[in-house]
Amino acid sequence: MSSNQNNKVRVAIAGIGNCASSLVQGVTHYRDATDEVSGLMHHTIGGYHISDIEFVAAFDVAAAKVGEDLAVAINAGENNTVIFSEVEPTGVKVQRGPTLDGIGKYLGEIVELSVAEPVDVAQVLRDTQADVLINLLPVGSQKAVEFYAEQALAAGTGFVNCIPVFIAGRPEWRARFEEAGLPIIGDDIKSQVGATILHRRIAQLFRDRGVKILRTSQLNVGGNSDFRNMLERERLESKKISKTNAVTSVLPYEIPAKDVYVGPSDFVPWLEDRKWAHIRVEGEAFGGVPLMMEIKLEVVDSPNSAGITIDAVRMCKVAMDRGIGGALEWSSAYLMKSPPWQHDDDYARDQLEAFLAGGPAGRDAVDRLNEGTRRKDGGLEAGTALVVEQQVPATV
Repeated sequence: MSSNQNNKVRVAIAGIGNCASSLVQGVTHYRDATDEVSGLMHHTIGGYHISDIEFVAAFDVAAAKVGEDLAVAINAGENNTVIFSEVEPTGVKVQRGPTLDGIGKYLGEIVELSVAEPVDVAQVLRDTQADVLINLLPVGSQKAVEFYAEQALAAGTGFVNCIPVFIAGRPEWRARFEEAGLPIIGDDIKSQVGATILHRRIAQLFRDRGVKILRTSQLNVGGNSDFRNMLERERLESKKISKTNAVTSVLPYEIPAKDVYVGPSDFVPWLEDRKWAHIRVEGEAFGGVPLMMEIKLEVVDSPNSAGITIDAVRMCKVAMDRGIGGALEWSSAYLMKSPPWQHDDDYARDQLEAFLAGGPAGRDAVDRLNEGTRRKDGGLEAGTALVVEQQVPATV
């Protein structure tokens, strides 16, 4: 485990794409943030201000990024997100990680791989005393994500898994992080106000108001390298599972698979890092009368993600400070699409805030919200089925 005791959150990043760019810019942009500033859920978490986040290591495979200062690499290669903050040189050079399955067919057409030899990632994490490793690799990078999870375990580093390769959602991985006394938050980051969290809220609204959802769809298009990568449909299976479960898990009934579609639909290059989401929900209201809702959401994709990641890394560090290992239930439930255990967002937020306030999320929060609140096991070891259980208070 990291020996860092200087009140900083020392962060390593795997994958220096658009999301990493927005995160690094955000730490600069919000270094003097106060309660009144817009765009943040928390300016301070467990005593850690955004200015306490330090980037100490970075890994990528692209020739345009490897060997460059992190401040340069975040705007290099195929990165095309907005530049909202000028980042000064960090002194952190991007190092060559292993490629494995991190570059798919369509990314391989545009990304020139670095000829440098891959570094010993675990040793770099030890040498830099990294507290938290963030996984921001491309969707579908199963072997590469598992590799970086192994390196976090070997180096004694917390792990934040921002993509839909299921690590926190697998009991064997959770057990290993718990045994090592290392926290993990995952899987698949929710955006600050993104298509999936919006779709999920609509589903909750229909549920709470007694309208039965008959059919629903969410079609996302974008122009960044993430959407280019997802043209390779073989890399999409976990992404579609993650986004679909995030929506359907809030319902007390099943919707036939043919009546649900939630996922990426196409790549439109001129959109660059903008994403358009088209959501349609069809339901049956009072008297069996049909009710339909359509919404279009347009966002800049990567800053929308970074607004959540900037909290996740600090929550991971708070857990490390408190000696808590394993999957962080409430952080994962509130910040991730496919957490180990699905909870309603308001409930997860209340439990998380109770934990961040300095104590376990337990009796008080449960009593306020009634102990019978549903809990759904979001672990995907048994396919996509979700098991309804009685709500049990937890400490994280």
